[in-house]
Amino acid sequence: MTVYAGRFQGRTAIITGGASGLGLETARRITAEGGKVCLWDMNPATLADAKKVTGAVHTIALDVSDPKAVEAAAAESKKVLGKIDILVNSAGITGATGPVVTYPIDSWLKVMDVNVNGLFYCCRFVTPLMLENGYGRIVNISSVAGKEGNPNASSYSASKAAVLGFTKSLGKELAKNNIMVNAVTPATFESPILDQVPQSHIDYMRSKIPMDRFGQAPEVAAAVCWLASEECSFTTAATLDTSGGRTTY
Repeated sequence: MTVYAGRFQGRTAIITGGASGLGLETARRITAEGGKVCLWDMNPATLADAKKVTGAVHTIALDVSDPKAVEAAAAESKKVLGKIDILVNSAGITGATGPVVTYPIDSWLKVMDVNVNGLFYCCRFVTPLMLENGYGRIVNISSVAGKEGNPNASSYSASKAAVLGFTKSLGKELAKNNIMVNAVTPATFESPILDQVPQSHIDYMRSKIPMDRFGQAPEVAAAVCWLASEECSFTTAATLDTSGGRTTY
C-alpha cells in the first residue's frame, strides 16, 4: 500500500461495512494518511478487531436498512468526530443466486433494502452534515454487475445499477456545494462477500476478467481514497471502474 502522508489530515470519515473487505481496507488507508474514521457495520463481533486494525476512533453496530438507526448513527458520528467530511458506502450483500423465475422474493427484497435503501438512508442523513461544513466526498460502492448484469444474480445486478443512477442524481444535486458524489464499480475482488455465493458463480465472474485474476482490496481502496480526497475536485456524478479490463464504458 502506497501511503500519501497527510492526505486526509484534518478530515473525518464514516465507512459503512467497515469491519471487513473493502470498507476495512479503505479505513486502514484513510487513518494511515491522517484521517479520523468511524466504522459502521452490522457485525458487532468483528468491529472491535476492525477498530484495532484500522485505528478507527469509533465504531457503531447497525443495520443500514433501518433508517432510524442510520439517523442516530449519523448524529453520534458527528458528535464523536466533530464533523463529517467523507462517507464511503461499502455495506452490501449479494443475496441468493438463481434464475429469476424461481428467485426467492424475500432475498430480492432484502438485497434492495440493504444495497439501495440502506445507501439512500446513509446519504439522506449524512449529506446535511456535509452541507453544514460546505465540504464533502461521498463514494458509493457499486459493481461491474451494475453495468453488465450477471446471470443468476438479478437482485445484486439490479441493486448495483440503482446505485449508479442514484450517484448520478445526487452528484448533480450537490455539484455547487463542494460535495463530490461518485461511484466505484469493481470487478470481483478478494473479499468476505465471496462467502455468500457458490463457487460456480465465482468461477463465472473470474472468467469475464481479461487480466484473468481477481482484484485485491488495496487496489480498489486506492481508487476509493482518491475519490474521497480533496484532489477529487472536478469529478462528480461519475463512475470509476476497477475491473481488470472487464468494463470498458
